[in-house]
Amino acid sequence: MNIPKKADVIDVGCRDGFQLEKEFIPTEDKISIVKGLARLGFKKIEATSFVSPKAVPQMQDSKEVIEAVKGIDGVVFSALVPNLKGAERALSAGVGELNIVFSASETHNMKNLHMSVMDSLKNAEEIIALAGKISVNVTVATSFGCPFEGRVSESQVISLAEKVLSLGASGITFADTTGMANPIQVYRMMKAFVEKHLDLAVTLHFHNTRNMGLANIVAGLQAGVASFDASLGGLGGCPFAPGATGNVPTEDVVHMLHEMGVETGIDLGGLIDLGKYLEKLIGRSLPGQILKAGKSTDLYPCS
Repeated sequence: MNIPKKADVIDVGCRDGFQLEKEFIPTEDKISIVKGLARLGFKKIEATSFVSPKAVPQMQDSKEVIEAVKGIDGVVFSALVPNLKGAERALSAGVGELNIVFSASETHNMKNLHMSVMDSLKNAEEIIALAGKISVNVTVATSFGCPFEGRVSESQVISLAEKVLSLGASGITFADTTGMANPIQVYRMMKAFVEKHLDLAVTLHFHNTRNMGLANIVAGLQAGVASFDASLGGLGGCPFAPGATGNVPTEDVVHMLHEMGVETGIDLGGLIDLGKYLEKLIGRSLPGQILKAGKSTDLYPCS
């Protein structure tokens, strides 16, 4: 199997996961999780989002979270920004990267962001211009399917990615927002895109709604992608798709990559411990399988 020898795993649970929690997670606990991830070898962590506190009360402390962690060397702390105001707040707090998200699907974009895709492109252009030397990643949501429109044209998705690159985006994330992707689809689309953009930072973001997240990551690896979003414990979901679950669990992804001989630089044992800490913090069992079963190299006495 021809796959990269190294891969980057970006934990997005402190944004994508926390944002849907109804009970407010104390700021010091959020900071503790982010710092815990930073100690384990992650090169990039999506730590929060600078959305309206009225719209997402859980993210009301985004400034405090970034200011508490931004001095940690060797880690880029990213934050989602929905508009210019959010970008200004994020830059003022000292983020290392801005992440803009919009959907390839008009219907999903309207439900999620209350604007057309064209307006989202204009929004992205303004944020990229404002960011200056700070890198801007653009995430194209519903890249592999929309729960309202069905399959999204691959050419449409690629066209949107090309447009934001022409605006100055430093990286592209293709997101399977509601878990509709399949491995053949992922391989076909990513193979064509990666071969055209060999020097571009391309990331894949899979939700595990239909339990195909890990298989889709393998397909992405085979296509030449070496960067993947994941969420500690599998925390998260999508508020605009019935039954949607969180991202693939970070510890499950790291475990699989290590078993395949793909280096991540992440301390898996420490990651499992942090996932168990998160379960206690959230107060419920999380979807991650490695949290339950342990590593495949764990051995037990024969009774």
